[in-house]
Amino acid sequence: MARFYYIIVNPKSGSNINIGEMGRLCDYLRAQGNMVQIEMTRSLLHAGELAELACRAGADVIVVAGGDGTVRTVFEAMVGRDIPVLIVPCGTENLLACELGLDGSFESSIKTLEHGIIRHLDMGLANNRYFMAIAGIGFDGEVIRRVHSRRSGHITPADYVWPICRTFWEYKIPHLHVEADGELVCDEPGLAFVSNISRYAIGLGITPEADMGDGLLDLCIYKCRRRLRLLAHSLLTVLKTSHISKKVLRLQCREIVIKSPVADTPVQLDGDPGPDLPLKIEINPSAVQVLTPPPIGGERYHAPVKFYHVRRWILK
Repeated sequence: MARFYYIIVNPKSGSNINIGEMGRLCDYLRAQGNMVQIEMTRSLLHAGELAELACRAGADVIVVAGGDGTVRTVFEAMVGRDIPVLIVPCGTENLLACELGLDGSFESSIKTLEHGIIRHLDMGLANNRYFMAIAGIGFDGEVIRRVHSRRSGHITPADYVWPICRTFWEYKIPHLHVEADGELVCDEPGLAFVSNISRYAIGLGITPEADMGDGLLDLCIYKCRRRLRLLAHSLLTVLKTSHISKKVLRLQCREIVIKSPVADTPVQLDGDPGPDLPLKIEINPSAVQVLTPPPIGGERYHAPVKFYHVRRWILK
C-alpha cells in the first residue's frame, strides 16, 4: 500500500549531512509508488513547524535528517500523535539515533522503513522544554555554552576539545541542591546528568541502566569540589567502574528539582543551551513513536550503534 513520507532535512546539522543521499532515499520511496515530500529547515523552530505541517497534510511517516537538536524539535511537535518518526542521523553525536541502532546508512534507513518496529519513547520536560536524550547541569552545560558561542556553521567532535579544556581549567564547580521525587539526594558541589539513554558522547556510560521507554528518568550526580576529583570521575566512567565510587550517585525517579546558589549555572538539553536554574524536570511517558531497526537474534530491540564516527567515515 502506498504511503505518504514527509522528509525534514536540516542542511546545517553537524558535518555529516548528505543531501544527495537524501535524494536517493526519496527516489527509492517514489519508485515503490509512495508519495514523498522533502523540505529543508531554515532553523530549529522551522523544523518543528514543518512537523506540524506534515501532520496536517496527513503524512503516514515523518523522516527527520539532522542532529539531536533537530530531532528534539520535531518530536516536540509530535508529542501525543500516532505518526511514527524515522531518524536519519546527520549531526555531531546523534545520541538518540545511536541508542536506537540507527547508523544513518541508506540501507539501514530502508530496512527500518520496510521492516522496522515502532517504539514508544519517553521525553523529559525541563522547565516546560522537552528533551529526548540527556540534560547536563554544571560542567557539561558550560561546555555546550562555549561551543555554541563559537559556532558559525557545521561542527565536529574536534570542536569540543578546546571548550572542554578551557572549562576544566576555568570553571568553578557549582554547589547543587538536588531533590528526586521530593527527597533531598545532593546538597554539595558537583555536576548532574538527567538521561533517557544508556550512553553519552563517545559512548560514555554515564547512565548505563537508562531505558527510553520505562517511564523513568535516570539521574547521575558526580560529587566533586576539585579538578582532581573530576578527573577521577572521568577515568572511572571511561573504565566503566564509576559505580564503585561513593562520590557517584545514580538513581531512577519521575521528578527532579535542581537548584544552586551560584548565579547562571549552565544547563544543556540534547546538546543545545537549556533553561536557567532552578530546574524542574519531569517525565512524559510514551510521548512519541519512533521507527527502529528490526531486532537481531531474538532480542527485543536492535542494539545501539557502536563506534558511530568510525562507521560514518567508512560509509563515506
